[in-house]
Amino acid sequence: MSIVIVAITRKGAELARHLAAVLPDGSVHLPEKCRADDGCHYFSRPLAEELPDLFGRAERLVCVMATGIVVRLLAPYLRGKAFDPGVVVLDEAGRFAISLLSGHLGGANRLAEEVAAHLGGQAVVTTATDVNNLPAWDQVARDEGLDVEPVAHLRTLNRLLLEGETIALVDRQGLIADQFVGVPGVVRYRSYADAMQSDAPGRVFVTHRYLPHMENRTGMLAIRPKDLVLGIGCNRGTPADEIESAVKDALQQAFLAFASVGTVATIDAKQDEAGLSAFARKHKLPVLYFSAEELNGVDGPTPPSEHALKAVGAKGVCEPAAILAAGGGSLLIRKQKIGNVALAVAEFRMTSK
Repeated sequence: MSIVIVAITRKGAELARHLAAVLPDGSVHLPEKCRADDGCHYFSRPLAEELPDLFGRAERLVCVMATGIVVRLLAPYLRGKAFDPGVVVLDEAGRFAISLLSGHLGGANRLAEEVAAHLGGQAVVTTATDVNNLPAWDQVARDEGLDVEPVAHLRTLNRLLLEGETIALVDRQGLIADQFVGVPGVVRYRSYADAMQSDAPGRVFVTHRYLPHMENRTGMLAIRPKDLVLGIGCNRGTPADEIESAVKDALQQAFLAFASVGTVATIDAKQDEAGLSAFARKHKLPVLYFSAEELNGVDGPTPPSEHALKAVGAKGVCEPAAILAAGGGSLLIRKQKIGNVALAVAEFRMTSK
């Protein structure tokens, strides 16, 4: 579910239905007393059970009700900004859209502004960087479709931003650098080595490279482009955990970050492979399937596999699938066979929006 809208009164239900009509992928959940023949979802169990359940499944949640109700019902289920969906609270008159939880990473700040714009109301955003018109690292990353890690370091990097302290930024592809031009304290460096040699108290690297000991350096943040394409071939019945273990081992040896994997690619004969599908679903990765004919049209560095040719009609799977899905991008990891898994990694060249 993309945006879930929940209301508990008849007037709130009218507002929820209106929002669902103007917000993309919005679904409405209402109590039975508000039932109508309108395609909304209706619940009969107590809100104390319904709301936490929706909170656990939604990407973003709009609650048309009092803020106190939402706080009391969701408080026991909060896990942190890296996991919680963005939550916006809206009064039933549509006057105020309050960004309550996960303002940046969960998208609540942007959603509050969008809801307020549709209703002619006022967005209430209290995040310090937004109040001071500064581009927070996590908000910029989300807007560009990038991940951040470690999430716990955001507090330090955003504080340094607010205080105007020096932050060394390395962004060789220019994915976010333009948004920090003129921001006090943010200095762009050309390389990891140059940034590490600086005396800047904060360092931000936009890269798919693994950064050693980063978790122990609170002034360091990695912003991960989703530019790694994972080509996979596997034996029938290979479980998801074996696939995940093989992928993480191969990436670690190549000093590549798992957080930068953006796509999985394989042959169409694997569309019913349960383990591969479960692995992709767990990590919310799209899977691209190619025919044997498409794969055979790509020349990879590894010699053709007689086994693959007999089994699926392709000279190879993981390398050509990765190259195709990456739009002809270069291989960063050539074919590796780890247990029942064959994998390769190609780089998809990203550009700033």
